[in-house]
Amino acid sequence: MKAELLTVLVGAGLLVTTAPVFAHHSFAAEFDGAKTVHLEGTVTKLEWENPHIHFLMDAKGADGKVVNWDLEMGSPNALSRQGVSRHSMNPGDKIIVDGFRAKDGSNLASARTVTFSDGRKVFAGSADDGGPGSTSGKQ
Repeated sequence: MKAELLTVLVGAGLLVTTAPVFAHHSFAAEFDGAKTVHLEGTVTKLEWENPHIHFLMDAKGADGKVVNWDLEMGSPNALSRQGVSRHSMNPGDKIIVDGFRAKDGSNLASARTVTFSDGRKVFAGSADDGGPGSTSGKQ
């Protein structure tokens, strides 16, 4: 009985520790390096969490209608090494984003560069995700 309980607990512990690994993905798993997007708009929400920072922004589409985009950046650690903090971008801020759209055509994109309202421009991708501009060279 004790051996069975120990086996179950060890198994559950292994599942819990490996769950974040399954959640992480490469650039090529979700985004298309040939589908570029250039967005100018207003930040509506920021989620400063691992493994990737996400933010939402409203930007005008080609038809002039406002579209809400979900944009993914690199990890908080990677961005903080460039001097970007959770306070660098706030809801209401005007920004410009260049990136790559999701393969499924949804309003989800991988942000590669973000230009803040003060003119500062940062590489927003993950240096090792395999996407355009990354240092891994894989796509």
